[in-house]
Order: sequence, then structure tokens, then C-alpha cells
Amino acid sequence: MNKDLDYYLNLDWTLIEGTDLDFNGNPYFYIEIKEIPSFAFCAKTIEKARENYKHQLKLQLMLMLEDGDEIPEPGEDEDDVDWESLCPGG
Repeated sequence: MNKDLDYYLNLDWTLIEGTDLDFNGNPYFYIEIKEIPSFAFCAKTIEKARENYKHQLKLQLMLMLEDGDEIPEPGEDEDDVDWESLCPGG
């Protein structure tokens, strides 16, 4: 199976949604992806975050594929993930 950009974009990623405050004390909403610890997308509303996070995900996946990075997939056993290579320099 060819694991290209379209393959990864259509996986059932584990989304983590939350809220936080910006430097001025204003709330914002974020989406993280459990399988890709470096991914985060922020917006003023949760609706906008849900509508637009996939564009940011596409850009990140493009870079990961271009760099030859391992892309952990949803459903992989966390014990199988090589966190050392995902977070070098620890």
C-alpha cells in the first residue's frame, strides 16, 4: 500500500480539543492530535478550529513525508512508538 499524503489525511486521527487563554486573557480553542505530539491548531472558536485544522495537518504531514519522518498512525500500540526518535535531543 502506498502511504502517501491522501492516505494519511484520511486516517481517523485522535483529536484532543481544549481551551486556553492568550497573553491578553482572551479565550481561544485548540485541537491537538494524539498521534502527532508536535501538532496544534488554534482558533477563536471551536467551530473554526474544527473547520480549519486539516489544512495545518496537511502542511505538517507534507513536511514529515518530505523529511522521511516516521508518522505514527491511529491505533498503533504506544509501546511500539519510538519516542526517542520523535523527540530527539532529550
